[in-house]
Amino acid sequence: MLTKSFADAVLEAEQIITTAPHVRTAQDLAEGYDYLAGSIQASLHLAWAYQRDFPFFVQSTGPYTKLGLDNPDTVYLHAYLRDDAEYLVTGHRGTTTDLSFQVLNGDYSPVEVPDSLTAFDDRALDIAADGAFTLRLGPPRLDAPPGYVPLGPGAAMLAVREVYSDWVSERRGTVCIQRADAIGSAPPPADEAQQAKRYGVAGKILLSRLRTFLAFPEWFYLREPVNTLTPPRRTPGGLATQFSAAGHFELAPDQAMIVTVPNAGEGVAPYQGIQLGSLWYVSLDYINHQTSLTADQARTDPDGMLRFVISERDPGVCNWLELTGRTRGYVQLRWQRLTRELGPTDGPVVSVVPVAGLATTLPYYPQSRITPAEYTARIAARQAAVAERMVG
Repeated sequence: MLTKSFADAVLEAEQIITTAPHVRTAQDLAEGYDYLAGSIQASLHLAWAYQRDFPFFVQSTGPYTKLGLDNPDTVYLHAYLRDDAEYLVTGHRGTTTDLSFQVLNGDYSPVEVPDSLTAFDDRALDIAADGAFTLRLGPPRLDAPPGYVPLGPGAAMLAVREVYSDWVSERRGTVCIQRADAIGSAPPPADEAQQAKRYGVAGKILLSRLRTFLAFPEWFYLREPVNTLTPPRRTPGGLATQFSAAGHFELAPDQAMIVTVPNAGEGVAPYQGIQLGSLWYVSLDYINHQTSLTADQARTDPDGMLRFVISERDPGVCNWLELTGRTRGYVQLRWQRLTRELGPTDGPVVSVVPVAGLATTLPYYPQSRITPAEYTARIAARQAAVAERMVG
């Protein structure tokens, strides 16, 4: 049976889900099966997208195919490369806050993060008045034209991130990739042997992504004390112009975590955001619940600080991050398109307080209040914005 290798991988993947060490409740397991469904979809998609000679950009993760504590503010794309070929990337710059490119020497695995061989954002591009840009990548050349990006040994993937700060007003651009010496030609038709190979690859992708991203929290989160966040640091395996602060929480239903962080501002970090994640190391439902906020979406206090309230109970404040029925999970803050290094004073301060006491413990509490109708309008805007940006 041609699909047997993939079917066997799905059964093994189910074992990974049901035996995951963090599973304690029926909700944990139900979320695991949802995560498994998205991973199955993504693995098939990615296996058929493994085209290094006729590459195209594929969405790496999305609302229904999550992995790796995906950022709700980011559209992730990637295409596969070979280090001995030249590629032409063309597109039009949209109005999102950040557009970045990263060349990796492989994919994430259960034992390591791939090396970032090259990382840059659109400030390095020559962008025309109409937003058009062209980028060439390939083996090192003595006669390389301006803007040519040499591919280092082992280059295997080009990742593109388009990052929103204002979900409502900002718009995606376009991006396309072609192998330069294959433009105008076509790949040979796939035969049965190639299809069997793809199903095998899909099974390997499925098992690898599940094992890898269940291991990630142990590397970067769980060694930190609970209900704390690290100072800002370069994101492991991430962009040169991105810093992050990370941690894990465990809160009782009547507790709230207050995360206080300076609003870095346009001059330091045009993009700044916070998000929550489940113990499956994926984002929470950011479409129908406010489980993430950017600096543009959040309310900044008069002293220039952003104060986020993480809790299960609705505290009635603007910068509430919903736990959506859980007591444990992950928190991550990101700063992107930085103009300088960040230090501890740029990072978060955390306190855990009773929800009932927020009126006296949360600075500027009266200014932070929000009505149920205003909050419903916020959720409606999130739903519409995600629906629009995820088309295409």
